[in-house]
Amino acid sequence: MSNPSHQSVETHDEHHVVPVSVYIGVFLALIVLTVVTAWVATVDLGAFNFAVAIGIALFKASLVILYFMHVKYSDRLTKMVIGTGLFTLVLLLFITMTDIWTRTWMGVPGR
Repeated sequence: MSNPSHQSVETHDEHHVVPVSVYIGVFLALIVLTVVTAWVATVDLGAFNFAVAIGIALFKASLVILYFMHVKYSDRLTKMVIGTGLFTLVLLLFITMTDIWTRTWMGVPGR
């Protein structure tokens, strides 16, 4: 006799085993990208200095999130939570930047 209130819940007890070589490769990539970031800081790229530095930092952050935080092998819910957090971060940064971009519209008070 089965109790209808206790329905079977399907669990995923599978764990994706990542080889050590992947971790070593990602670690070496992070080290190389850190050296590249330090080198790019010494090169005058004009207006592109910030864009290149942020691009490298975003790539490094994505490597950490995907491999060291195991998001690459996670289910869709985890990926959605990460995406929602990143969207919220971008939204908050954009709202902050709109304040900075529009500060000169009103002029300086008292002048």
